[in-house]
Amino acid sequence: MRTVKVPSILLLGCLACARTPTANGHQTASVVPADGEGERTRPRVGPAPADAPEGPVETAPPNVPEFKPAFPGQTRAPAIHTRTELEVSELARGLALPWALAFLPDRRVLVTEKHEGKLVLMTLGGDKPRAIKGVPRVDGHDQGGLLDVALGPDYAQTHLLYLSYYEPREGGNGLAVARARFVDGAQPALDSLQVVFRMQPTLDSTKHAGGRVVFAPDGTLFVTLGERSILKGRVQARDLASDLGKIVRILPDGGIPKDNPFVDKAGARPEIWTLGHRNVLGAALDAKQRLWVAEMGPRGGDELNLIERGKDYGWPTIGYGEEYSGARIHATTAAPGLQQPVYYWDPVISPGALAIYSGDLIPEWKGDFLIAGLSSEALVRLTLKEGHVVGEERLFTDRHERMRDVVQGPDGAVYLLTDESDGKLLRVAPVTRH
Repeated sequence: MRTVKVPSILLLGCLACARTPTANGHQTASVVPADGEGERTRPRVGPAPADAPEGPVETAPPNVPEFKPAFPGQTRAPAIHTRTELEVSELARGLALPWALAFLPDRRVLVTEKHEGKLVLMTLGGDKPRAIKGVPRVDGHDQGGLLDVALGPDYAQTHLLYLSYYEPREGGNGLAVARARFVDGAQPALDSLQVVFRMQPTLDSTKHAGGRVVFAPDGTLFVTLGERSILKGRVQARDLASDLGKIVRILPDGGIPKDNPFVDKAGARPEIWTLGHRNVLGAALDAKQRLWVAEMGPRGGDELNLIERGKDYGWPTIGYGEEYSGARIHATTAAPGLQQPVYYWDPVISPGALAIYSGDLIPEWKGDFLIAGLSSEALVRLTLKEGHVVGEERLFTDRHERMRDVVQGPDGAVYLLTDESDGKLLRVAPVTRH
């Protein structure tokens, strides 16, 4: 295990900044065009350095400067700085594009490896991960593969695990959620696997299937779904006859809760909870048990949304971004009946996961939102007050590692997965003094 102590006031490095000497010897930040798309898009400049704390974290010019926020503080919140001295411990490496982690009651860890379609069991003491048998076959191309893993709310009695993944099908693929009983032992395995949800319709796409699963206090299961990126899917994001671009709510066995908003609406899929989403990869419940999501936008326009029953979040009709080519997507950023994001990023951070910190180990972070940033190569911290973002911080940018998952552990520390072929499991906690 390797530990790096980090005075957190110094964590705000400039990500992807190139410095160009000028005639008078000073340096200016050169603008690097965005490349790639989606999870691989890179910011053009920002965030702000630690010696300029009075302004927003993000200093790069927006991709769509003509789009203005709907209300003050909707974007580019003032920079904040963690005062607690933190240490980052490298607990494991060699994970193959890990996507999600979950803690078992005995504090062992389950990790999904996306493209390999593997679920591995590991300890925090550095033992070699063990592959778990019985994982369903996945379509592991591009953004596809094995995604989220979660323990059922009745795990102590049933040992049921839930997995989300790109399910290969005739004519393409779609997101599926399966549950199975975890059988521990010398050769850990999944038993009695049952698919409890299948995204419909099937499309031939390797992108934007969502995949985050979150259990609500009433035992129902939220599943976030993308609109598959291709135009044939995008146009279905606000269509109630399709699962694409939705958040759905189901019972643990795949049944439909009777109080879902569209159960009695003719032609609507009864599992739908909300609509008008692009690709939600981060989701978490706050202290009031409300669902929040961090949503992957296009070139510009990543969003933080508070999810409310039956609401339409507007994609692709409204938004704050543009196509990767620079072409226009939205004629406007607002329309009647369509929800505004609580916060948005332009340029993007590429949110991979969301956690809302409730622990005591880092009191300064209590109630804060922590987002695993992919293209931003950061842990993004947001402070909210009365439902509005009032501060933003970019942590660990000096590591230059794409952050895929963020989870609060049972010990109150924050655990991160890096999105690399040599992926790492990291632990973030206050520096211990001896």
